[in-house]
Amino acid sequence: MSKIFFASDHAGFELKKVLVEYARSLGFDAIDKGNTTFEALDDYPDFISLAAKEVSNDPYSKGVVIGGSGQGEAIVANRFPNVRAALWYGGNAEIIKLSREHNDANVLSLGARFVNTEEAKEALKTWLDTPFSGDERHQRRIDKIENLNK
Repeated sequence: MSKIFFASDHAGFELKKVLVEYARSLGFDAIDKGNTTFEALDDYPDFISLAAKEVSNDPYSKGVVIGGSGQGEAIVANRFPNVRAALWYGGNAEIIKLSREHNDANVLSLGARFVNTEEAKEALKTWLDTPFSGDERHQRRIDKIENLNK
């Protein structure tokens, strides 16, 4: 069973609860890294960093981070080695597939103020169902990104 680490701030709190349960219904080991209680003044780096650190340390896991826009959450997640966070806040869902096929994104960042629950569920399922293509050109580019941290 694949692990998926979830995290959100206050803006993504309700959507995160729904997506954690949805991921579990799909057979994933969904782990909530917080915030576990609604706090209107919480700070997203405190929780997003917990999920991103888990993904950074476990190459077989994935993460889903959720905030108002998803922008700050993606920025935080991408600070960790081996994390490739892709942002989606609605619109063309082809972006979700490409983030997996071309970039082997292992964290999905969602903007809760821009997608409804059903769109977020569809996005998560698409993202989880889409494999990395493994094409040499895409792997070469990912390797170059990883080498930037060295």
